[in-house]
Amino acid sequence: MTPASQNMNPRRMLMPYSLGAIIAFIFIATLLSCQKEVHINLGTSPTEVVVQGAIETNIPPYVILTSTIGFFSNIDLGTLQNSFIHGANVTVSDGSSTVTLKEYSIDTLNGNKFYIYTVDTTNLSNIMYGQVGKFYTLTIAYNGIIYTSVTKIPNPKGVDSVWFGTPVFKNKNTPDSAMEMFANYTDPDTPGNYVRYFTRRNNENFYPAGIFTDDLVNGENIRNIDLFAGYDDSTHVNGDSLSYFYPGDSVTLKWCEIDKGVYDFWNTYAYASNAIGNPFASPINIKTNITNGALGVWCGYGSILTTRVVPH
Repeated sequence: MTPASQNMNPRRMLMPYSLGAIIAFIFIATLLSCQKEVHINLGTSPTEVVVQGAIETNIPPYVILTSTIGFFSNIDLGTLQNSFIHGANVTVSDGSSTVTLKEYSIDTLNGNKFYIYTVDTTNLSNIMYGQVGKFYTLTIAYNGIIYTSVTKIPNPKGVDSVWFGTPVFKNKNTPDSAMEMFANYTDPDTPGNYVRYFTRRNNENFYPAGIFTDDLVNGENIRNIDLFAGYDDSTHVNGDSLSYFYPGDSVTLKWCEIDKGVYDFWNTYAYASNAIGNPFASPINIKTNITNGALGVWCGYGSILTTRVVPH
């Protein structure tokens, strides 16, 4: 499948720029340095609702609701905790039944709380698990406004085979023992297939690693797809080592079929994330599948798990 903008390996996103473009950039910067300084009052933007929600095969739905934070705001743990939205009425419907999600608070190691809406585990009649082929409608009522979204859990088509080998791209910072995951995949002969994949190393969490579309390879047999390891990129880490696996690791690949709305969100999100700090990148609006001005995404994941141990 054709890889889209991926957040797991920034060095694959680098593009060579011509000498003329660099000279032009320096020339413009020089001119700007000679101009009178202008102060612009950007004002404040209205607070918007941010939705992070998903329902996966055989797993109940969950939704995290937060509000946007000002671009120039000082961000600390207190700011993040205060961004959570409480008291919303959140429901999920599969067309025949509807469940109301309950808000839970989770204590973190640093003393702060994390908030999530999911099924009420004390009410067995209020349990819903994701099923392949079904559409799920998310409805959020908050401050007198109704936000909705519809996603589907597509029928997943897993990879044909998985193995580990020497990384295709290595540099001086890549450990000698690093191994890369590879896969063969036969794309279904129906157009419009989209995949987001995650990896888990040993007992760690699943981390997103990349997205694909079959726009250019519909119905083809794709060989030697290089699959990087997902990792928590919220901290400053050495991606040259964490993008790979190592002998003895038990690795689980979660290969998830998604619909186009979910693909469009994660594709534009990854592109925007990779473009931060790049003066040559074109600006892009992150696409959402939530109505009524909310940001974020409501995801349906048709998932298949494959576990392998990296050989010594």
